[in-house]
Amino acid sequence: MIRLSVPFRQAVSRLTFPVMLMFSFALILIGRADQGFADRLRAGLDDLLAPVYAVISAPVQAAESGTGAIGHLFALNSENAHLRAENASLLQWQAVAMALEAQNDALKATLNYTPPAAPAFSTGDVVADLGGVYARSVLVVLPPGTNPAALAGAVAMDGRGVAGRVVEAGGRSARVLLITDLNSRIPVALGTSGAPALMTGTNGADPALLYWAPGQPPAEGAMVLTSSVGGAFPPGLPVGVVHYDAQNDPIVLPLADLDSLRLLRLFSYPDNLPVLTPIPHTVAKTAAVLHHRKK
Repeated sequence: MIRLSVPFRQAVSRLTFPVMLMFSFALILIGRADQGFADRLRAGLDDLLAPVYAVISAPVQAAESGTGAIGHLFALNSENAHLRAENASLLQWQAVAMALEAQNDALKATLNYTPPAAPAFSTGDVVADLGGVYARSVLVVLPPGTNPAALAGAVAMDGRGVAGRVVEAGGRSARVLLITDLNSRIPVALGTSGAPALMTGTNGADPALLYWAPGQPPAEGAMVLTSSVGGAFPPGLPVGVVHYDAQNDPIVLPLADLDSLRLLRLFSYPDNLPVLTPIPHTVAKTAAVLHHRKK
């Protein structure tokens, strides 16, 4: 490092202002004499400093747009904060779940509860249904070696809820009658109280609800579960939620995605009936409901 003497530094500091002042006057005089000099000088400085500006502005732009190393650091920091909050929430729910599990085990031990055996099931792909006796049904391709007799009356479910029941089963395929078909009649339980009702298909997008308790209409948003009445379905399977349509009639919004079925599981419960038994005395009332909706 070159050390400058004190007198030299003092002389330079005293001469800096006069030199810069003279340089400024010289630029002004040159600019008066040549009008384009200032523009050329400015353009030259811009060309000279443009790469420097690009290098300096790139990290700033990356930080503002969220790209680049700096932007990723900001994004990671925000994502880590979000994950920490979610982790804390999950730990709270884990504690609640563990407490409920312990309480459930204690109650089961007190009641000497024996859980039922898990039902046997078969998984099949849903293929295009080219028609048949039913208006709302799908054809399911069965895996090799499936026993058709075991699938008679099996409950068909997708990943969210009940889709229907098996009404015909062969060695390679099975026909599932969807819950929206006019021939579908399913006893259901409504809400937390388990009030009984009958869910009937209408050949439309959503089944209707009939025969609920007098003076106790289904509540909007109430959960609809299968009922063991009649022995056709096991109790407690999720079907949908209650909703009132434009005519103020209660309908069921299915949980199963009936318009985009790709895969169905066919559960064979021991108390299933061999076929879906229709209820003859509800046909007239269902027809009246459909006639009223068409109006």
